[in-house]
This record gives sequence, C-alpha cells and structure tokens, in this order.
Amino acid sequence: MPNPQVKAFFDENSNTFSYVVSDPETRCCAIIDSVLDYDAASATCSTSHADEIIAYIQSNVLKVEWILETHVHADHLTASQYLKSKLGGKVAMSQNIAVVQETFSAIYHLDIKYFNSRLIFDYLFKDNEYFKIGNLDAYNIPTPGHTPACLSYVVGDAVFVGDTLFMPDYGTARCDFPKGSAELLFDSIQRLYQLPEQTRVFLCHDYKPEGRDHYVCETSIKAQKQANIHLNAATKKQDFVRMRQARDANLSMPKLILPAIQINMDAGRFPEPESNGIRYLKLPLNYFKS
Repeated sequence: MPNPQVKAFFDENSNTFSYVVSDPETRCCAIIDSVLDYDAASATCSTSHADEIIAYIQSNVLKVEWILETHVHADHLTASQYLKSKLGGKVAMSQNIAVVQETFSAIYHLDIKYFNSRLIFDYLFKDNEYFKIGNLDAYNIPTPGHTPACLSYVVGDAVFVGDTLFMPDYGTARCDFPKGSAELLFDSIQRLYQLPEQTRVFLCHDYKPEGRDHYVCETSIKAQKQANIHLNAATKKQDFVRMRQARDANLSMPKLILPAIQINMDAGRFPEPESNGIRYLKLPLNYFKS
C-alpha cells in the first residue's frame, strides 16, 4: 500500500501548519488546513501563504482532489475558497459542522436557514468514512472535544490531527469553546492512540514551548503515548479533565476567533457585499470573556 508524500507549510502569525498530501503514483493530492492571511487592524486579507501552496502544487504537477478542514478554526481564516478557485478540488469537513453552524448562528444572530438550505461545503464526511486521494486509502476518525466537528484524517501511514494534539512537550487542545468537552477530547485521543505506534502524526499548530528553539509539525503515536505532558498512556480520564478545565479557565480567547468562525463555518466564503459594495463581518460585543 503506498504512503503519502507530505509537504508542510507554516504560518508563524497563527502558528498554523498546512499540508499538501500527495499520492506519488497518481500525483493526486489533498490540501489540509489552509491559511488565508488576515490583518486584524485593517481587516484586510491577502494570499501569500496560499500562493506558496499553489506554487508547490503547480511546480510538482499535482492534481487537487480535496481541500480538507480538520475543524472550524478559531485562530485563522481558511483559504479554501481561494485555493478551490485556482486549483479545483472539493472543500470538505465533518457533517457535524451543523452543530457549529447552529451554535454560532445564534451567537452572531445569523439566519440558520442560510446554512440549512444550501450546500455550504462541497462534501461532508460521515464519521469513520473512507475515501481516496488518488490511489491512497484514507479515512476519518471523529475526534470531538476541542470542537464538536473535529476530524482527524488517516492517510496511509500518516494522521492529520488538527487541534486535538500538540507536540508531546506542549500537550493538548483547549476545550472551552461552545460545545467543547474535555471528556470528549480524552476519548478522542484514546481513539488516536489505537493507531499503530509508528503512525506519523502531523499537527495543525506548534507553539515552540520554553526549552525548544524551533517549530515542529511531525511526531508519532508512540511518542505521544510515551511523553505527552497532558495525556499519555498512563493518564487517567478524571485527572486529564481536571487539568484541562483548570488550564482552560485561564486562557484568553484566540485573537482572530471573531472574524474566523463566521468565515470558516461558511467554508471560507465572505459575506455578500452590501449596497455600497463593501463586505462586513459581525462582532458580538461583550459575549465572550476576554
């Protein structure tokens, strides 16, 4: 069975890794967790990081089949629609995005009928669904906890875990967003730990904790089970939940959560222009804690 070639791209502004996962036999590929550059002070977008992905795909003569999201990101805007316009491919994520859309439509006072009446994403995966990237066998593992719509994608000998796990020296994802759950995150990570220990684990973020002088995007199931500072093979569920809840209580909100969620839950689309030709985002004042 062929294994994927994996190329990582890093956005230091959001500490986000994006990936191009390709089949060396067919040259078909998937893009995972892309980033649209966003300047919060001026509310302007640019595409320098997405253009790096485009250049790599074009120079290697790859064909994009999928543009995959592991979850609705709160720390960056997705470049999925821009990449689709340039490269094709189906924008896809978990069918449980409906929970996120319903929850945040209420927070942003958006019409939920907009999301219920149209195909927002090109494809929504059922839990544990199998699919192909060229000749590569792939499937998803539902990994809720950070959000209710988190998926990890297993492609050959690699798994792309989104925000579920960080490097072993940094731990695990926060669970204090609406519909998040430390109990569910523990259970999700146990599902990941059932993968073969040699499985390559590719992360969505790295924050270079004290004592490490470089960013890292890849680890292994074995390393996580042995050394993850929050949840290793010996960690008991009640201890993890207690730690996670106490830690989350002192975290500040991600700096881009307010613009990011409303864009990302709409598959990377911007709001329609108003009568003056300008597009506007909404900000729920005094709703979230600082």
